[in-house]
Amino acid sequence: MGISRPSRPLLLATAAASGALVLTTLVPGSATAGPTPRPVTREGPRDDAGPAARAPEGAAERALGASGAAESVESVDGAGRGYPRERRLTAPPVNPRDKSIRLGLVPYHGIAPELNALQRIGDRVSVELNGRSAGGHQLYLVTVTAPESAREAARQGRMRERIENEPSTAAADKAIKSSYKTPVFVNNNIHGNEWEGTDAALKLIRELAGAKDARTGKLLARNRLYFNVTTNPDGRIAGTRANAGGFDLNRDFITASQPEARAVRRIAITKQPAVMIDLHGYVNGTLIEPTTPPHGENYEYDLFLKHSYANALGMEAAIKGLGHTEEKDGVKPPVIPFRDQEEGWDDWPPIFTPQYMPFHGAVAAHTIEFPMQVNNAAYDTLPVAELRRRAALNVDIAGAAMRATLDYTDRHRGSVIADQIEVFRRGATGAAQVPVSEETVPGVPGIGPEDVYTTDFPRAYVIPADGRGRGSATAAARLVDHLLANDVRVTRAGTSFRLGGRTYPKGAYVVDMHQPKRGLANVMLADGRDISGKVAKMYDISGWSLGRLWGARVDAVERGDLDRVRTRAVHAASRVGYVAPRGDLRLRLDDPREIAALNSLLAQGVPARSDRDGSAVLPSSARRAATVAARTYDVAFDATRATGGAPLHRTRVAAAVTPGELFALREMNFDVVPVSTAVLDAGFDWRRTDALFVSAGLDRARLSPAARAGLDRFLARGGGLVGRGAAGAALNADAKLLTARAVEGNGDANGVVRVVNTGGALTAGAPDHSFVYAPTWFTGLGRGVRVEQRYGSGNPLLSGHWRALPDGGGGPAAAAGRASVISGTAGRTGVVLFGTEPLFRAHPKGVFPQVGRALLRVGR
Repeated sequence: MGISRPSRPLLLATAAASGALVLTTLVPGSATAGPTPRPVTREGPRDDAGPAARAPEGAAERALGASGAAESVESVDGAGRGYPRERRLTAPPVNPRDKSIRLGLVPYHGIAPELNALQRIGDRVSVELNGRSAGGHQLYLVTVTAPESAREAARQGRMRERIENEPSTAAADKAIKSSYKTPVFVNNNIHGNEWEGTDAALKLIRELAGAKDARTGKLLARNRLYFNVTTNPDGRIAGTRANAGGFDLNRDFITASQPEARAVRRIAITKQPAVMIDLHGYVNGTLIEPTTPPHGENYEYDLFLKHSYANALGMEAAIKGLGHTEEKDGVKPPVIPFRDQEEGWDDWPPIFTPQYMPFHGAVAAHTIEFPMQVNNAAYDTLPVAELRRRAALNVDIAGAAMRATLDYTDRHRGSVIADQIEVFRRGATGAAQVPVSEETVPGVPGIGPEDVYTTDFPRAYVIPADGRGRGSATAAARLVDHLLANDVRVTRAGTSFRLGGRTYPKGAYVVDMHQPKRGLANVMLADGRDISGKVAKMYDISGWSLGRLWGARVDAVERGDLDRVRTRAVHAASRVGYVAPRGDLRLRLDDPREIAALNSLLAQGVPARSDRDGSAVLPSSARRAATVAARTYDVAFDATRATGGAPLHRTRVAAAVTPGELFALREMNFDVVPVSTAVLDAGFDWRRTDALFVSAGLDRARLSPAARAGLDRFLARGGGLVGRGAAGAALNADAKLLTARAVEGNGDANGVVRVVNTGGALTAGAPDHSFVYAPTWFTGLGRGVRVEQRYGSGNPLLSGHWRALPDGGGGPAAAAGRASVISGTAGRTGVVLFGTEPLFRAHPKGVFPQVGRALLRVGR
């Protein structure tokens, strides 16, 4: 074991009175540090009563566009253009309610005028539009660099492409070594109520724009600096962590459901940052990554840790150099989790910006948490003068971190670029990862076995495209398009072939894992790992797998000769929309797009019936409407002789759910109205509702007598109920519907689980894996209650973190074989209860249809 870290203290999670999560740092031998409020990483109910940017009408519709849809954005790759790229921005209307104003910070409406002024200072500052937020606000990307002609900019672009696409050649390229400008990315304000990174960035841009000293000139001649001025303008205006869609954007990478996350993804791909920092608040003392274990197993972590730790030391020194003290200012010394803590702040999931960027070549990437809290309760209770004092300190600290990062990158430019090339070379050649140790990463003390996480990359992944057997053709096409959008290379077979002991048909997609961004391909497609035994607690989710949860069949091929497989590169998945030329039509309901297509047809009055396998049967007279739906949603309508059973109707849903679930319901084209305890208490007209979906924010026991009576009348007359988790089960029990006991597992548990589908229409054709967060299962089932799905036997956890509680219960062994999804009828009320989390953060696409089918069933 390596030298032990000086005193890795633990981040202990405790529940505050408000229900928020509080992380408290306990340092051995010291008094308890002041509590550092952190938002609950678990999704809560949608806050429709809150300001959430009070976005323009239609913002939700913009937010709910397909993740692969074209963005309203300039070409940020700047093909054919040099620098500077001046753009006159139109300032939005002044908004006196912008929450930044109280803090003495720049409101969103003040950013465009400031950027216009900065472009006029000299010839170093360029501004481009990189899309719009969920709330419709423009996203500004600022580039600061020495002027470049169009020819020089094109040369820089060719060198960037060579680094990724020809890394072995790039490693010996003298032009790259001497004149390639190192890309540095500064991401700000991704959490809207963590404001100060934006102001520090604007201040630094102004300094760089007008500086006359030789050192600045040299810096800008050797580097390109990219500033995402505010990633989350919706939240900046409203003072909310989330965007106008209710999403925590720093949990959306990999899924990329939100336009702001896709905007950052564009920067990652087109700019290829070698170093990046992501500015947040509020942890006192200032938290500077790298992180505690576990470390993501798909990184080239030896290269990453080498630069991230060294840059962290530089940022720490710069922040200390400001002279702020706890006694004088309330500012505690910085903390580097890798050095100072044992666990609790990990870089395991790729959902955070700094954990996503290394897959695109960043060899140093950091979350920085400035120290002085100004959001949440502090915002509402502290005097304005104190808030502004704190905010000014945070701006200074954020600025120091930015300047130190620029200094580190410039001083270590050769090594930074060489190691970015090496990341891509290892991927392209299939080279082995290098485990971290004090020998392989000299200069980083305290590396031990607890820091070693590597994986065995398969030789390839194969994604059959024909939709036969497990997985649908629609799901395969969506998955391929998502991989391509993330710059993962995909090919398609021109003939049938045999690989890894299996035979695949012509048209199957192949992901050759000898590619520069193999880590990203693997982190998306692999099963992942059960890390329950590695650490006691994780900061956020621990398991994910597009290969298991997105509805496509994905086969990992451990070894095989890909040279014998005739393939061609693809830039988009082939469309699968199809309508059989004659006979009645069958639409499988195995994919969200198929549910969306059906809901669209039902809204038009097209008749449809439910078949025993869960699919929808349409008469031949619906062929013209089906043709439009096939083209719109890229789904297939096959010929069928089945007549179907019960008629299907458009289901109007009242939903007390999380933002991610609301997004998923609308992605499936359900007519949804958000509700909550407060909404029902204010008076709700149930006459336009067919089904109630409850997972968060609605407690029948806390409703006013009138609201409770209205809900009960809705259920008594045959309104359906779909419940998820503890909240859904509690409403079922309180309303005395299905007889079933809901058992809550460990509330911190999450990940990909094995499930057994019992063959009913609700889960027929569903994946044999699902997702859980705070898993629930059902026992004591009464007469007529049907088990639709069970947790797998043995240990149902495939990947993630799920431990038993201290009393021995609540773990995967207790859930094994238990009912995870149940259904039944109570009087006229159809009920479906989920113990899994099939719509979590709009991520597990292949599991969405279980909820879609449930709503269609109970809403009849």
